[in-house]
Amino acid sequence: MIKITLPDGSIKEFENGTTPMEVARSISEGLARNVISAKFNNTVVETTTPLNTDGSLTLYTWNDDEGKKAFWHSSSHVMAQAIQDLYPGAKLTIGPAIENGFYYDVDFGEQKISENDFKKIEDRMLEISRGKHDFQMREVSKQEALDFYKKENNPFKVELIENLEDGTITFCDHDTFTDLCRGGHLPNTGVIKAVKLMSVAGAYWRGNEKNPQLTRVYGISFPKQKDLKEYLEMLEEAKKRDHRKLGRELELFTFSQKVGQGLPLWLPKGAALRERLENFLKKAQKKAGYEMVVTPHIGQKELYVTSGHYAKYGEDSFQPIKTPNEGEEFLLKPMNCPHHCEIYNHGHWSYKDLPKRFAEFGTVYRYEQSGELHGLTRVRGFTQDDAHIFCTPDQLDSEFKKVIDLTLYVFSSLGFENFTAQVSLRDPENKEKYIGSDENWDKAENAIINAAKEKGLNYVVETGEAAFYGPKLDFMVKDALGRQWQLGTIQVDYNLPERFDLTYKGSDNEMHRPVMIHRAPFGSMERFVAVLLENTGGNFPLWLMPEQAIILSLSEKYEKYSQKVLTLLENHEIRALVDHRNETIGKKIRDAEVSKVPYMLIVGEQEAENGTVSVRRHGEGDLGTMSIEDFAELVNKEVNSTLKTFEV
Repeated sequence: MIKITLPDGSIKEFENGTTPMEVARSISEGLARNVISAKFNNTVVETTTPLNTDGSLTLYTWNDDEGKKAFWHSSSHVMAQAIQDLYPGAKLTIGPAIENGFYYDVDFGEQKISENDFKKIEDRMLEISRGKHDFQMREVSKQEALDFYKKENNPFKVELIENLEDGTITFCDHDTFTDLCRGGHLPNTGVIKAVKLMSVAGAYWRGNEKNPQLTRVYGISFPKQKDLKEYLEMLEEAKKRDHRKLGRELELFTFSQKVGQGLPLWLPKGAALRERLENFLKKAQKKAGYEMVVTPHIGQKELYVTSGHYAKYGEDSFQPIKTPNEGEEFLLKPMNCPHHCEIYNHGHWSYKDLPKRFAEFGTVYRYEQSGELHGLTRVRGFTQDDAHIFCTPDQLDSEFKKVIDLTLYVFSSLGFENFTAQVSLRDPENKEKYIGSDENWDKAENAIINAAKEKGLNYVVETGEAAFYGPKLDFMVKDALGRQWQLGTIQVDYNLPERFDLTYKGSDNEMHRPVMIHRAPFGSMERFVAVLLENTGGNFPLWLMPEQAIILSLSEKYEKYSQKVLTLLENHEIRALVDHRNETIGKKIRDAEVSKVPYMLIVGEQEAENGTVSVRRHGEGDLGTMSIEDFAELVNKEVNSTLKTFEV
């Protein structure tokens, strides 16, 4: 008999060789019908894999991320079979599950594929699915695997296999199709009820521009047709909320080929929006004891060699800048932390001086591949709301909690209420991947977990996801469409203080290493603005809007009164402008609605005589006539209801 530990902590005994599916069936038939995949002792297994030792078993359904991953990975196999059936001679390469769906990179040779071909591929996929073919894993020797794909005349799979060790190679079979695969599949193809191919794109083999260009076919699948329908409706809504579209319409930012790909240009309204976000955080940071610093956009190459960033980003980043001095090289800054370490190093600190909290809106640069650039969410130059806290080990717990408070304040003020905190820990079975002592790691991990518990965060623990220098807490935010984004992050670091020889004098008069906390509640200004745009559909909180009100006069006769209203609003610190155009009031209202200006103030003869304005709210309609003072009170009340005061 073997003992199986379930996620709720209960332990059940089963016969040796029992499969995850049989375990599910022992719990309930309903669970067995819904189980998609499984993990045994933190390793992905098939639902039909015999279990031969004691261990922990987790069963996944469509409602779990791991379940979706197995569902979409299996679907990529089905799509690959359909492509091979319809395009003989097409060479398959890799086909992973991704965040939403899956893709397969294919060498179609002389054949071309377009969206016009999607329907026949989808039909063939559904035909295969209806066959309810089992996914079956089998081990093969390296030579067997090489012989198979050499016979298939597939150099891509051969290259993959040549880099694998004998004894670690597995194939997955279903129906008449075989693929090189590590595992993690549905019980059978019949679970796949709805499929949709989404797009085709070019992709270089192994992401290297020197390699052959392949065709990447993207798809998505679901266990119910209803799920597909809802997903496509969500995509239509997402198109309306696309930050690139809204950014153009609201005149926030643009890109220029002459300036360079992935380097956004902030237009006046966008720059003002950024400035308000920065001032909002600076005000809170000042209360929390941060000191603002400014560092250059470049640094000597040796700085990033010391920090380890050159080893991490060097090959995939902008190349060194050579100067007229022989051997002198600079890099565009990939991270702000090395500069902040040097700011710390300029002084001599005692334990009484700590913590030191240095904050900067620092622009950094990464050379992202052109095919991966996407509006403001993936750029080559971006500004981080970066700060680094240098503290004693005893201060770590309280400082970490204070950063959580600040991050939660940012989210609540900007309408992000639906989020999960992810605690990323090191892999205890693979400690050589990380630096630092067990004692320091235990302190850091316990500090993060305790802080998350005490702050009542909805959090999950991911083992093996820590940075090499320390554990971290990432905030995974869901937007209005249910999409998940990683925004704020807090990280504990024992590595850089060691690399930069950072010290402080302790109460024992001995020199000690500080602990370093990296934090960025926004993450990056570019990505945060993009997510905020899509989450709100451009209807930002009133305190953040570029213009809070627009004054629309019925005719030129009331221009003078319009200017008077503008002055009065400015006295109340309300951002407004006057629409001077010689257009009908109907057109002015429609244009203001498109521009998402929150309040429209219509003025005519009656308003001018009485010193009032007729108020319309964007998306709501008429609110009636009121005095400027009453309108100002209305605006301030709305601002104060969303923009809370940060309490230390």
